[in-house]
Amino acid sequence: MAGNALSDRFSRPLHDLRISVMDRCNFRCPYCMPEATYHEHFRFLEPKERLSFDEIERVARVAVSLGVRKLRLTGGEPLLRPKLPELVARLAAIEGVEDVALTTNGVLLERHVQELKAAGLNRVTVSLDSLDPAVFARMSGGRAQLEPVLEAIDSAARAGFSGGVKLNSVIQRGLNDAGVEELAERFRHSGIVLRFIEYMDVGTRNHWERAEVVPSRDLLERLDARWPLEPVDAHYRGEVAQRYRYCDGGGEVGFISSVTAPFCGDCSRARLSSEGQLYTCLFASEGTDLRTLLRSDADDTALRALLAGVWRQRTDRYSEERAASSDAPARRRIEMNYIGG
Repeated sequence: MAGNALSDRFSRPLHDLRISVMDRCNFRCPYCMPEATYHEHFRFLEPKERLSFDEIERVARVAVSLGVRKLRLTGGEPLLRPKLPELVARLAAIEGVEDVALTTNGVLLERHVQELKAAGLNRVTVSLDSLDPAVFARMSGGRAQLEPVLEAIDSAARAGFSGGVKLNSVIQRGLNDAGVEELAERFRHSGIVLRFIEYMDVGTRNHWERAEVVPSRDLLERLDARWPLEPVDAHYRGEVAQRYRYCDGGGEVGFISSVTAPFCGDCSRARLSSEGQLYTCLFASEGTDLRTLLRSDADDTALRALLAGVWRQRTDRYSEERAASSDAPARRRIEMNYIGG
């Protein structure tokens, strides 16, 4: 049974744990894993370097005892991890867990969707940056075609996950911003929630420039001009997306604005990398090594003390600091393929 939730130095509770199960990906999205860096000779983790399912479950159980209620499996591409539904079932069975979710690029989703649903997965989020086949191919690094991903999204919607299906679209100026209305129109009245994400400076290898960010407010104005929108209250404290619904009953759309409207003040997420580093910010420079402890003789009391101590000392607010000072010095940041989004 979960105990009392703990808080960091800014009184932010630990509520979500995002678990990267795989550092590899079958896409080479330019904003995450550009081909020039992640080429065929790039050294990814060996299987023995990644946490095992037993180790992941152990960390999750201890995290739940500290207040975590939501678990999300990420990558790289998590469906590249063999037997992933087995891990889903183990996490869903932890007493106190309210939600187990998965973020995927969708290429492998259709073949696993029924097994994931049966294992207890509550929600699926698929990354989909464009409905233009040529733009989609470019944004996947030439690694995928659009139609199989759309078919997988439809299959996931039919599967009836209790938490539904969401789509994440990273919008980059001059690359896919012209297709925003097309995406919105495709998924209105579908029951699928589309969320637009500002292009972020995650990691140090995507050559991020602020000029390529399309502010969420601009996208909101464009959509509202075509289909009037009204704001919707957040489901819970720390929800990252600003939610809106179509006034004509067409469903819901969201905007994740970590560049122009940082939400660090309510961030309740910790991230576990596939090799067992715990990060307390998406833009962290370094993490805390859990793998060494997990592979030692230390018991869960020691693991719990380590997790609690890291969270209590947490002061991360990178996006707010970046927004407050354009002269902030650049720093090394963990790459997204190690900790997911």
